[in-house]
Amino acid sequence: MTDGAPIRILVCDDQFLVRTGYATLFAAQPGFEVAGEAGDGQAAVESAARLRPDVVVMDVRMPVLDGIEATRRMAGPGAPAPVKVLVVTTFNLDEYVYEALRAGASGFLLKDCLPAELVNGVRTVAAGDALLDPTVTRRLIGRFAGRLRPEDPARPDAETHPLAALTQREIEVLKLIAAGLSNREIADVLVISTETVKTYVSRILAKLQLRDRVQAVVLAHRVGLVTDRD
Repeated sequence: MTDGAPIRILVCDDQFLVRTGYATLFAAQPGFEVAGEAGDGQAAVESAARLRPDVVVMDVRMPVLDGIEATRRMAGPGAPAPVKVLVVTTFNLDEYVYEALRAGASGFLLKDCLPAELVNGVRTVAAGDALLDPTVTRRLIGRFAGRLRPEDPARPDAETHPLAALTQREIEVLKLIAAGLSNREIADVLVISTETVKTYVSRILAKLQLRDRVQAVVLAHRVGLVTDRD
């Protein structure tokens, strides 16, 4: 996606009426373009490779290839040309959220969200930010922390520590990101501007070679910077 170009969306859901509804909603939005539709996970993977959309809106339960595996093939570590995936599902289950994020999804919303929230979710993911449904975020962070054993108990300032490249302020920002705070909330906590927070976030992602905020959350928990007791 380039400046001024529309956000191209691939809609993936096994229910025709749902796909049509999403496509109609997105087509009506300024700056959106529906690049294509897919009714099963394998078709979604093939369509993403062919169409190169900016965002894939993906259901979890899909025939032929489930949405989690399709997401892994499109956005996971081994994906040859990763795309951004926003998972939208009826299942408010920690396991689905956890597996979707591990598979490489940049966002997660429930299907009962408002149309405006879905539209905003696509824009958020397209912009390179992560998105978690507010109804599951806090609980997920706690469960996620419990599943991840810190890889390195060393101090953050130790040379071999994964966060060694970060300044103390950037570590503070990363910890707040991992706690589920938005840029505005981080700005309020640290008494700085939202633009300054955005700059910190960009630096953190660049220094740690992370794709988005979801990966930042995973890393923060993995190295023990945040735990479910924080």
